[in-house]
Formats: sequence, C-alpha cells, structure tokens
Amino acid sequence: MLDNCRLCGSDDLILWMRDGHNSDLDYYKCSNCTLWNYDLDCGVDQTQYTEIYVSPEDTEHHVNISIRESWDFIRRHTDEPGSIMDIGCGSAGLLYLARKDGWQVRGMELSEKASKEIFEDQGIDVIVANFLEYDNPDNNPYDVVVLRHVLEHLPDSILAMTKIGSLIKDNGLALLEFPNTRSLSYVVKRALKNRGLRNKKYSTEWRPGHCNEFCRESFEYLLKQTGFELVVWHTYSSKPLASALYRVIPIASKARALIRKKPTTV
Repeated sequence: MLDNCRLCGSDDLILWMRDGHNSDLDYYKCSNCTLWNYDLDCGVDQTQYTEIYVSPEDTEHHVNISIRESWDFIRRHTDEPGSIMDIGCGSAGLLYLARKDGWQVRGMELSEKASKEIFEDQGIDVIVANFLEYDNPDNNPYDVVVLRHVLEHLPDSILAMTKIGSLIKDNGLALLEFPNTRSLSYVVKRALKNRGLRNKKYSTEWRPGHCNEFCRESFEYLLKQTGFELVVWHTYSSKPLASALYRVIPIASKARALIRKKPTTV
C-alpha cells in the first residue's frame, strides 16, 4: 500500500482504481492535490512504449499528424524561431518541423538505436540519456522544451520539473502533453476497471507504464512547487471537430499545457 502522495507528501490517499488482469494493480488519488499515484511496488513496464522509427517525411502517418498539431500549437504561441529541446523525441518529427521553420533543434532519447536512426536519416543531434539524471553539462538553456506524453512515465514529477527548469531560459516556455484524469473517458475507464470489466484484456504479467496521472488541478499544484506558471491549458482529441469542442469543454482524455518559467530572483 502507498503511504504518501509522491507530489505533495500527503497521507490522505484514497484507493481510486484497480487495474491489471487480477485487479491487483492499485492507483491512489490524493485528497490534497488530486494526483493519481500508481503504486510502483506493483511493478512498472516502460518497454511496451518502445517506438518504431517513422520518417517525418511520411506526412500521412498518424504519429506525424499528431506531431504537426503540437508544432502548430507551439508556433501560435512563439514570436520567432529560437532554440528547442524535445525530451523523449521519438522519431524527432517535431524537431524536423521546427528545423524547417528556422529553429535550432536538439532531442533526447533513452535509446542509442533511436538516436542513431534519427541522425542517419535527418542529421539531428539526439542526446542519449535518462532525463531525470541529465545535468545539462553544456549549460545551454533553450527557448522551448517539449515533453509529449513523457511526464506521466516519470516517478518523480518534482525532479522532472526541476530538470525542465534547468534547461529553459527565464521566461522560456515548455509544452507538456499527458493524459487528463478529469476526462469523460477516465470516468468511464475507472468505473469499468473497478468492476473488473476491462481488466481481463491484459495478461497476468502486464504492468502499466504511467507512474503519475494528472488533471489541471494537480498539474497546477506541481507548477507552483517548481517555479512555473500556466499560460495555456486545453484538452484535445485526434479528431479535429472533437478537439474544437474540447477546447471549450475540457473533458478530452489528453491535455496540452504551455507553461512559462518564472524569472529567477536574486
């Protein structure tokens, strides 16, 4: 059993959702900051998210369509080209678009294979590193840092935001995308899983990869603890018409948040 929330440290936790083939994988919701904490003692598997390289030239691939939407969002909220770092950059599709628009680009991946494939195909420099252990040895801050569906996989959210802060210039921006626990689909998912109605689709060995799950309230709590402010929050879907609705009624399963690093005070 989990004793304390990994975000705020509160011990006021509610067993919120049971997952897995035998309903023995536990998520706890914090009554203080509303974060969903997965009990990491139940086991985590990040290998299921290993990506196959997809060339950014394949503009009709669903991965690149999604990336293009993220890049269009960044362009709408930046005045001119600058420098950008994409953490967990996948096939570097976002960096490919950024470079075409005149940005200085760099990526980070856990996989040496991914880094090599990207460099051979695109000539983009991708650091091979564990983000939570990366110390920015060049002391080279960026105008924009991107984490698309990375934050939820990291067990220490406070450390993750601190690392982001070390990579961004004062008043620089970060784009984060992650699941939204206040979505309609999450309400349905929780109800079904707590009744064991969707759990048998998993094998007995399956383990999730999401360590922490956020809604706007828990994400804003995280920002206040780490020196950031929220600039834009909206939820989105892969379907354009639905996304337009979800910008007004934020109940989509995925959230897109643009945040700004507050200037360091002396």
